[in-house]
Amino acid sequence: MVVTNIDPRRYRGVVFDMDGVITDTAAVHSEAWRRLFDQYLAERPPTANEDHQPFGEADYSDYVDGKRRIDGVLDFLGSRGISVPRGDADDPAGFETAHGLGKLKDRYFLETLTAADALLFDDALSLIETLRDRGVRTAITSASRNCRQVLRRAGAVQLFDVRVDGVLADRLGLPGKPKPAVFFEAARRLDTPVSACVVVEDAKAGIQAGRAGSFGRVIGVARTGSPTRLLDAGADAVVSTLHEISVTNSSDRRLSEVPDAHSRWEEIALRLRDRRLVLVLDFDGTLAPIGTDPTEVVLSSQARDVLQQLSRHGPVSILSGRDLQDVRHRVHLDGLWYAGSHGFELVGPDGAVFAQDIGEPALRGLNEAEQFLREELKTVPGARIDRKRFALAVHFRNVHPGSTGEVRSVVERISRTLPMLRLAHGRQVIELLPDVGWNKGRALRWLLQRMESAAPGAVPVYAGDDYADEDALHEIHDDGIGIVVRSREHGDRLTWAHYGVDGSSSLTALLSRLSSLAGQARPGYP
Repeated sequence: MVVTNIDPRRYRGVVFDMDGVITDTAAVHSEAWRRLFDQYLAERPPTANEDHQPFGEADYSDYVDGKRRIDGVLDFLGSRGISVPRGDADDPAGFETAHGLGKLKDRYFLETLTAADALLFDDALSLIETLRDRGVRTAITSASRNCRQVLRRAGAVQLFDVRVDGVLADRLGLPGKPKPAVFFEAARRLDTPVSACVVVEDAKAGIQAGRAGSFGRVIGVARTGSPTRLLDAGADAVVSTLHEISVTNSSDRRLSEVPDAHSRWEEIALRLRDRRLVLVLDFDGTLAPIGTDPTEVVLSSQARDVLQQLSRHGPVSILSGRDLQDVRHRVHLDGLWYAGSHGFELVGPDGAVFAQDIGEPALRGLNEAEQFLREELKTVPGARIDRKRFALAVHFRNVHPGSTGEVRSVVERISRTLPMLRLAHGRQVIELLPDVGWNKGRALRWLLQRMESAAPGAVPVYAGDDYADEDALHEIHDDGIGIVVRSREHGDRLTWAHYGVDGSSSLTALLSRLSSLAGQARPGYP
């Protein structure tokens, strides 16, 4: 039974916790902690203010699971009214400090660990191989300093592009879970935005870390017991086995595998024979080439002419991330539908203006984000901030390659302080948008419901180039024609498109063929 899904078009990295998710070592950790604390509590003189009851299953999940060993020592003993010094990293094993007791726990873990304990779960191997086959990068994280040894015994080192373990976390000074620092480091090393990363965790602290870090999706794994504790901690979904996680494979094609629209023209023409079309187009990178300066992007006269011709045969809309007035000004044609800010604001051919009210509560957050970003990025040459009513775009096309990571980091950090906003990534741009159930796919369906009233039974056609356009291409995958405008900047990513063209001029040529087809007088053509 499938409980949740990972779509490689939306999520480009998956960060796995190790113990209890990938390897069957959680029980070994639990036993090592039990041995440490039961021995310590039995040898400690009792006092009225301390609880010396044996270490239990609930103690493991509440105080130590998923945490760094030092934090686990301090948190558990603190729950029993016991305080010990943090100590130093060179404290010997068994010394009465958090470092010393943590080292003793590690010794017990290695003494107990067997080759069988280090084996991968069968369902983990299957999921990881499927993800990697479909171009999704994978990272392994663990609070344990023994992560590498366990993976080596399990023969699983090669399954992960990135490893962030207790050794690395200590070296970098990363705070442990429920702080999201370890996950941030894994995403950084995967070179993937947190919004495009999935976290898979079995510990409450890990779920809380993934949620606090605003990761794209947080999946809990409850191999035993109730899923409630992970749902309450903030998991988007909880599975009892990794077999319950599917990886989207419909239209599983990379950009290089999508057939060229011109070479398949007869196929497209046959699909549209005796049918009208409803046309929706992205602007930047689709109708017009991407420019080094967004304010200087110009629609070619050829593209404008063919849009005008097409609008005489059926409804045409421009769906852009630009501000509504900006995209109207650049296209400069009457009789079209225009949608700006990814469809949060729209205007019809008759001039009627529509705004999606669900985006209104986020305006305050966008104002704050704009103020913060202008202050923090003012010293980064080439960084450009473009404020729209319902979106805030940060362009880094003209930023020195060595500083682009800094720009992304600043935007992602600010987004985490403003929960009403979400991140969206494009070609050399990162955007902040209202965190509501709205995207280009929803906007496209909204437009089609209104445009199709003027052309009932028409075939919807959408053309776009960027990651954000995949929501729209997905939306019409089953009932329309999707066209992707390919670019070197997108590499060979997966896409929902049926056909592809190489660049804006090639799309204009295709639109001209569509216009000629629509203008042919054929019996039965509406």
